[in-house]
Amino acid sequence: MMMRFVFAAILALSMPMGAHAALPIQSVTSPGGITAWLVEDHAIPFTALEIHLRGGTSLDPADQRGVINLMTALIEEGAGDLDAQGFANARDDLAASFRFQAGTDSINISARFLTENQAQAVDLLHLALTQPQFDAEAVERVRGQVLANIRSSTKDPETIASDRFDRLAFGTHPYGSSGDGTEQSVAGLSRDDILAAFKSAINRGDIYVAATGDITAADLGILLDRLLGDLPTTGAPLPKRADLALKPGVTVVEFPGPQSVIYFGHDGIKRDDPDFFPAFILNEILGGGRFSARLMTEVRDKRGLTYGIGTFLSPMDHAELMLGQFSSANTTAAEAIEIVRSEWQRAATNGVTAEELAKTKTYLTGSYPLRFNGNARIARILVGMQADGLTIDYADTRNAQIEAVTLDDMARVAKRLLRPDALQFVIVGAPEGLTSTP
Repeated sequence: MMMRFVFAAILALSMPMGAHAALPIQSVTSPGGITAWLVEDHAIPFTALEIHLRGGTSLDPADQRGVINLMTALIEEGAGDLDAQGFANARDDLAASFRFQAGTDSINISARFLTENQAQAVDLLHLALTQPQFDAEAVERVRGQVLANIRSSTKDPETIASDRFDRLAFGTHPYGSSGDGTEQSVAGLSRDDILAAFKSAINRGDIYVAATGDITAADLGILLDRLLGDLPTTGAPLPKRADLALKPGVTVVEFPGPQSVIYFGHDGIKRDDPDFFPAFILNEILGGGRFSARLMTEVRDKRGLTYGIGTFLSPMDHAELMLGQFSSANTTAAEAIEIVRSEWQRAATNGVTAEELAKTKTYLTGSYPLRFNGNARIARILVGMQADGLTIDYADTRNAQIEAVTLDDMARVAKRLLRPDALQFVIVGAPEGLTSTP
């Protein structure tokens, strides 16, 4: 589960006006008191809107795992007096698009609409957010789709590894099981359960909004009240902080095939920790996506034990992890794991070199403007920044914060963050010479 969610705030930002131009983000407060971040771009008569509702599948009642996911998938399947087909036709007639997605810690709503159809598109989205039908035909159809996905995931070694790692890490906390639910839990959900989930999750008590495109601050304020003003002000309480129950060692899950999928990790670091940027750079050097990362060099390039290996920081709302993943032949999985442990220890003991730090800074700061890819992506990143508690000038200060990291910072954080003796490896396959540790 956790491996499938990408942490939005570390994505880089830019504007189409040039690689080094500041991102002109405005903070907009509606007459009704709803706040959003806005980047105006009137070149094309189109607006992208992103809404982040804190909570997500972690709000599931313990005996109704998967209800938030099912409910979110049903929001667009009919609303008001429009059935699923009628709603889809109305949306398509406006050349608008809506997307509702349930994540571990949030429900994310994406809307795209033309300026000439803005009012009608907002009204249609408002209808979905306030009067979803959840009629029997749609519930059963979407439930069938969810159940098919769950059945498929039971045969996917990556999903098996991810889910087992989460269970070992978090036990009975919502983080410890898939937000999709199980066949049994989803099959048992009633329409009343879905309605209750809607009331618990769709509210403006803990909401973040971003817009980019052909809309002014004044018009956005009016839109916010029109779309969100009559949503409930509170919902279900968020879950408590997750106690990390992860123990070091190896867990083998038998699965037929020539390769083993391996997930590994231990506790991580909070996004608002003063050491986050050194930790971010450290992760890039150790296991980032580039071929020059240490693990890619040692496990892939020098020994050919995998096609690819990567690590990342996962600061969630209620827990933090540092995670990694790779696949290796059953005959080489044990050797690859020992190399990961060795590289973890080497970095923890010796830190990184001045050359590694300099090159990684150059990469991270130089690639910063290249991550930009249109108004829709800017809106997604802006809403992620808000959810992660970043300041509105983050886009302008991010590179300076990277450049300020020193070798001493890196050495200190490597010793603090990297704990090879705490690593848990979950292996799904038939690895030779590996068995589960007690």
